[in-house]
Amino acid sequence: MSTLDPTARAAFLREFPQWREVSGRDAIARRFVFADFSAAFAFMTRVALLAEKMDHHPEWSNVYATLDVTLSTHDAGGVTDKDVTMAREMEKFAGS
Repeated sequence: MSTLDPTARAAFLREFPQWREVSGRDAIARRFVFADFSAAFAFMTRVALLAEKMDHHPEWSNVYATLDVTLSTHDAGGVTDKDVTMAREMEKFAGS
């Protein structure tokens, strides 16, 4: 699997401006803020099920209603179609 070309990456970031490139590494990141911990946990559960199905697991950190997510395909050394697919599904789950 190869990393996204610059044109595809730019198109994704234009379509989903809440995602950003991570400084110092080939990754994309986004902060999700939910109404409360229960809503954040429900979202994480849905993403966890997707991650298992895709065999592609995000890096994340949760504090109460805030979830910080970073996506990168470690095997490929950067952002791939897998990351974009997962990010798009996360947006659907979040109702964005």
